Amino acid sequence: MVELLNARALSEVRHGFAGRRGGVSTGIHAGLNVGLGSQDDRAAILKNRDLARDAVLPGSILVTARQVHSPDVVTVTTAIPETDRPAADALVTDRPGLLLGILTADCVPVLFVDPVAAIVGAAHAGWKGAISGVTDRTIDAMVALGADSTRIVCAIGPCIGRASYEVGDDFAIRFEEHAPDNARFFSPAREGHRLFDIAAYVAARLADYGIGRVEMLDEDTYAQPDRFFSYRRACHLGEPGYGRQISMIAVG
Repeated sequence: MVELLNARALSEVRHGFAGRRGGVSTGIHAGLNVGLGSQDDRAAILKNRDLARDAVLPGSILVTARQVHSPDVVTVTTAIPETDRPAADALVTDRPGLLLGILTADCVPVLFVDPVAAIVGAAHAGWKGAISGVTDRTIDAMVALGADSTRIVCAIGPCIGRASYEVGDDFAIRFEEHAPDNARFFSPAREGHRLFDIAAYVAARLADYGIGRVEMLDEDTYAQPDRFFSYRRACHLGEPGYGRQISMIAVG
């Protein structure tokens, strides 16, 4: 069975944050690995993508991007073959039957909806995309389709938690130079290092844009190896690869 986490904020649309439970992959990718860029068996990956899609909206068309840690957003109006996935880190649509999917393995998945205009979005916010405004640009793209930013609600899915995300002081300084109050997202760690609350940072970016409701699922991908894939955990364990989980949303 595919495990799907749902957000109350998105209850008016079909959506789900999938972890690694379910699926047909084995070994270090065991479970619902959907990452086409991973070293997993391709047939297993494609089967997992179908299982994830059907867990949210059977019969829909799953659309994903070739994620590159950018702030770039694509407006999706029709199906996109897997071989033609655009280089981008967010997708928006107003078309029923299209299921937008964002892949993560510690980065922050954000799902968006304007339930009145029936417009949805999905963004992959790693630290590079987050600081360069991928969530802002996702909202802009939704507004360009006819959404009203005052009606948009968002949910932040499973991602690496503050306790698991140790960074160097130079990393923190980069964020503080971008905006001095970003210091609040960092807490002390061992000498020369700090702990970064990336989910809180992304939530604050959404609030600063004017989003009035942001739900945080508060699930740490690094700390739950039986439920989620984690790039950082795989690195720490010296594993040769890692899986990706998927967060999905559709108009209907």
